[in-house]
Amino acid sequence: MVPFEAGSDLNAVSSGKESTGPKATTNGDTTNSRVDRSPTVGDQKPQSGSRGVPKPVEGSKEGSISNAEAKRRAKADKIARRAQEKQEKEPPIKAEQQGGGKTNSGKDTGRRGSVTPASTILPSKGQTKKTGSTTASTQKPLPHRSAQPQSIPIIEKPKKESKKVALFGHLYGHARRTTIAGASKDVHPAVLALGLQMSNYVICGSNARCLATLLVFKRVIESYITPPQNSLPRHLTSHLSSQIDYLVSCRPLSVSMGNAIRWLKVEISSVDPDTPESKAKADLCDAIDNFIRERITVADQVIATSAAEKIKDGDVILTFAKSSIVQQTLVEAYRRGIKFRVIAVDSRPLFEGKNLARALANLGLEVQYSLTHAISHVIRDATKVFLGAHAMMSNGRLYSRVGTALVAMMAKEADIPVIVCCESVKFTEKVALDSIVMNEVAPPDELVIQGESSSPLSKWRDTSNLQLLNLMYDVTPAEYITMVITEYGSLPPSSVPVVHRLSTNT
Repeated sequence: MVPFEAGSDLNAVSSGKESTGPKATTNGDTTNSRVDRSPTVGDQKPQSGSRGVPKPVEGSKEGSISNAEAKRRAKADKIARRAQEKQEKEPPIKAEQQGGGKTNSGKDTGRRGSVTPASTILPSKGQTKKTGSTTASTQKPLPHRSAQPQSIPIIEKPKKESKKVALFGHLYGHARRTTIAGASKDVHPAVLALGLQMSNYVICGSNARCLATLLVFKRVIESYITPPQNSLPRHLTSHLSSQIDYLVSCRPLSVSMGNAIRWLKVEISSVDPDTPESKAKADLCDAIDNFIRERITVADQVIATSAAEKIKDGDVILTFAKSSIVQQTLVEAYRRGIKFRVIAVDSRPLFEGKNLARALANLGLEVQYSLTHAISHVIRDATKVFLGAHAMMSNGRLYSRVGTALVAMMAKEADIPVIVCCESVKFTEKVALDSIVMNEVAPPDELVIQGESSSPLSKWRDTSNLQLLNLMYDVTPAEYITMVITEYGSLPPSSVPVVHRLSTNT
């Protein structure tokens, strides 16, 4: 008897002869291992006295293994074989990818081509998938990765420096329109001309702009024809809106212009739809004429007459920039035979005071012209200060040409009365605490002296860290103002909202 040893080939041995029965193998091509514990039949002959049953293999009771144990061993052999195949397969592929040389798969159970490029290696017949199938799998050729080109550094262009002052960034809108290119076809030719005149300061000043706007709208109404299936009150209002939009693109509306436009829209909306078109347009034109006469022309005459009474012989009147109502007041006082002298203080870039000084000098008045940098010197000679207004706020503050607050402050320090001449059409319900929230920013190129290439500001756009700010207006506190003269009479700044309610009948 030959005992069975675990781990050896399962051979059935009987009477010193090798059994021809099956044995557990570890062939690389098979995946199933089996142990047959039945006695082998072949060369053995049944012994005498037996009934033809072969003699069992010795050790089948004690030395044999169970089916579970055999399966575990077979599984372990299978895992080891796969690991070995994987280890033998990977190094040749890497070597071929690096050097493109020849490889040999080693002792694989299947056969590979001994000389095969890495990009065309095909699996051997014996190579199987992980699912255990014995069919040959076809793999796609491995792509050849070329060397990546060196990345070219991207040179970022420096960002263009903003020339807008951040504190006043909310005031920067669209650039002023300087041509009629791109204007709507619905815009009246008279409106086109007016917009360019206001943009170029040909028409400058709150009263002048308001008066010119109303006269142009009168021409628009006269040439207006109501389209079919439309009523005049509805369509004319929308037709005027396109005219107003064009004017705003040229220059922001003044407070007086806004008040006049609101009044005109109310008049248009109150027109009876059954009124003939010709009569409705005539009534609107008459209403515009009455508004100009009552709220601007007559109001200016009343204010000039009242303000001229404040001027006495020997007075030295100081004024800033150019105000049409202040100029009319000084002319009225001169015609009355009052002997006085005028100091005209001016500032860049508009130099409006030049026109005032020239007009008064041609009339025969004694005029002294000075710029704002000399205000502390010329204020010593002044006895009264007359100022114009762009608007009067509900909190009594004066909204006027930039530099007005400086003049009023210096006059207050010198204990000189400050008198503001302002029509009620310039009053507004708005409140202003400073000149930052609400203002108008003019083109900064206006600050550059034209015609002088040697000016330090001639190339300001190409100079880094340089920004130009050209504000149009500033706000004067109510405590610097002594009196406000309107067509309703002389009143303190605190009474501005009362007059505004009276003038608007609200």
